[in-house]
Amino acid sequence: MLDTMTLTKLTAAFCGSLLVLLLGKFAAELIYHSHGHSGDHVQGYVIETGLEEVAEVEEEGPSFEELYAAADAGKGEKVFNKCKACHKLDQGANGTGPYLHGVVGRNVGSADGFGYSGNLVAVADVWTPEALDGFLASPAGYAPGTTMAFAGLKKAADRANLIAYLNETSN
Repeated sequence: MLDTMTLTKLTAAFCGSLLVLLLGKFAAELIYHSHGHSGDHVQGYVIETGLEEVAEVEEEGPSFEELYAAADAGKGEKVFNKCKACHKLDQGANGTGPYLHGVVGRNVGSADGFGYSGNLVAVADVWTPEALDGFLASPAGYAPGTTMAFAGLKKAADRANLIAYLNETSN
């Protein structure tokens, strides 16, 4: 049943569809470019990632030493709730992250039975309160290559309170 007239109709339908597609593309380009979109466009919205905030150093306010001297371990316990998903305070009880019993003053990367990743061991020898403060502010920024996915604690007071709590529970 495929005669010459049917073949001609199929060819004409294909060519007509192609012509409509090409004319539609031409019309869309004409409309788009006539409204001044020549490549110097401004982004309609910006997605905030927080990376700029991490790069900024807080110059205002008390120093870490002053915050740590006045730290409240009770408030640090509340901040530790963010850590409980991956870390435990019991000695030797590793979770997704290493146990934190005795972490203040402990050698970096020395939790028994935990496989560390990245350059964590290369950034510090001992977990001093200052080293913990830098790590807790931005784990990925402090130790590039670490698999710790936590974004960090932005408030210096929260970090000082958490370190005071960890120090209190370890002794």
